Amino acid sequence: MATKNVLFVLTSHNKFLSGKPTGWYLPEAAHPYYVFRDAGYTVTFASPAGGKAPLDQSSVEMFKEDKQCQEFLNSQETQDLVNNTHKLSDMDVSKFDTVYYVGGHDLTTDQTSIQLIQKFWAADKPVSAVCHGPTVFLEVMDTKTGEPLVKGKKVTCFSNEEEKQAGLVDEIPFLVETQLKAKGATFENKREPWGEEVVVDGKLVTGGNPASAAGVAKALLKMI
Repeated sequence: MATKNVLFVLTSHNKFLSGKPTGWYLPEAAHPYYVFRDAGYTVTFASPAGGKAPLDQSSVEMFKEDKQCQEFLNSQETQDLVNNTHKLSDMDVSKFDTVYYVGGHDLTTDQTSIQLIQKFWAADKPVSAVCHGPTVFLEVMDTKTGEPLVKGKKVTCFSNEEEKQAGLVDEIPFLVETQLKAKGATFENKREPWGEEVVVDGKLVTGGNPASAAGVAKALLKMI
């Protein structure tokens, strides 16, 4: 039975390998948040560490003309949500219809996250991520088959080409596209760099980049 509750997972990771600051990317949270809110859903925010989740300040500057991003940034309600995130370990899958991972770099080997995704999957609830977010699926196993969750499934993420154009290749520990392919996923990349692309394969929903975040939320709405 639908709960009308959605779980958003933010990163607690605030630095690239070089020490350059990073964090969750503004439109990847803001755009889907309003899709769900306007459809009557309650959005709960969680992160590995709980508390204030670090915001990538470069996304604030880049999306300063984006109405929804500015509304999200300047609303007391939404700021309270992202500055007081729940601890991921406290989240109960039965309370939510779906989980959405808002980019981030620190959740690949996080056992709490891996187990949470496996529980959503076992409960036949959609799991989703955008941009660098699909890294969260790399170590997740399908408990029914014993195979990697993404093996044989169509997925997308921030592409290697987009990483190059963004100058991030040397800032991150691995390229998400390369690793998804290594796990047996079928990588979809039909877009021009930075264009919208959402890939749905069963209960697995992935988006390529910031432009794809709202589309991921809309795809999830059709499923829940």
